[in-house]
Amino acid sequence: MSVRRLAEENVQPAAFAFSKENAVWAKATIKKYPKGREQSAVIPLLMRAQEQDGWVTKAAIESIADMLTMPYIRVLEVATFYTQFQLKPVGTRAHVQVCGTTPCMLRGSEDLISLCKKRIHPNPLTPNESGTLSWEEVECQGTCVNAPMVMIFKDTYEDLTVPQLEYIIDRFDAGKGADVKPGPQIDRIFSAPVGGLTTLLTPEKKPAAPRAKKASDDAAVSVPPSNAARPKTDAPETDPALKTPATAKSESAANDKVSGETKAEGGASAKPSLEDKNRPAGIAKPDAPDDLKLISGVGPKIEGTLHELGIFTFTQVAGWKKAEREWVDGYLNFKGRIERDDWVKQAEALAKGGEAEYIKVFGKKPR
Repeated sequence: MSVRRLAEENVQPAAFAFSKENAVWAKATIKKYPKGREQSAVIPLLMRAQEQDGWVTKAAIESIADMLTMPYIRVLEVATFYTQFQLKPVGTRAHVQVCGTTPCMLRGSEDLISLCKKRIHPNPLTPNESGTLSWEEVECQGTCVNAPMVMIFKDTYEDLTVPQLEYIIDRFDAGKGADVKPGPQIDRIFSAPVGGLTTLLTPEKKPAAPRAKKASDDAAVSVPPSNAARPKTDAPETDPALKTPATAKSESAANDKVSGETKAEGGASAKPSLEDKNRPAGIAKPDAPDDLKLISGVGPKIEGTLHELGIFTFTQVAGWKKAEREWVDGYLNFKGRIERDDWVKQAEALAKGGEAEYIKVFGKKPR
């Protein structure tokens, strides 16, 4: 471990005191420990001092030592040992801790560090000219699945790219860090797989297979119809195994009369007609069509289908009315996904300013 020393005397404040609110909190925290063990509160008190002033000063170390009846050197040992304590002034609006451990390094943390050197200061732990930003490289911060990542104060920002981190830094520097949502900056929930869950899914229920006829079934004709029509069972009414020959025949005849325009083979809803008035208007393929796959929910196959319908630009998607969205949703058999993923809002951002505008609106890079 590198040597960690306190900041130079010329930047050290003359005194330290907890704010009124923090002083009440400190007394309550010390009382949590048994009599004679109050010194165990040294770490939480140092953290609260850092949160109050932005860094741990010499005056804060001495003040906390007096509160806990500890020699100054013992509190100094704790402050200089744990790298969570900042011993020099850092950015007042954001101190960016970039994880440089192997998983993050393999996923591009070196590019994030290069951005910090360019955007904030060439040297770590050195505030920029305005004193609002600083950065440092740290060891593993525990979100390896979502590498690369950074930590700003108590929040982590994961699955980062250089444009995303630059956007986050800009928001904090403007005093609007609260606008940036912590956690993954892509379409994933916590550390779940990208694109959604792939395991522990609820299996689709399949109808029970018809029971094979046995010789003993012939004896059932002597049972009164009122009893034979519905065996004693908890199975649902729709179970094919419970259909009597007469019932199955009548239902088959009824099903044959269902129009092919409203039912497809297997009982699934058929695609809406291409002649429907609600079908969005298509255009001829431009020389440089937009990359519709940047819209979350659109993959190569869906993009190909949209091209077949004459949909090639973000502007087209952004202009879809409700009836047009419902037509496309039915044609793609998406069951409301267009509304859930808000294709229109995504397309509006992409049409207005590309990926940069998308990041401003959604706080993350398009897929």
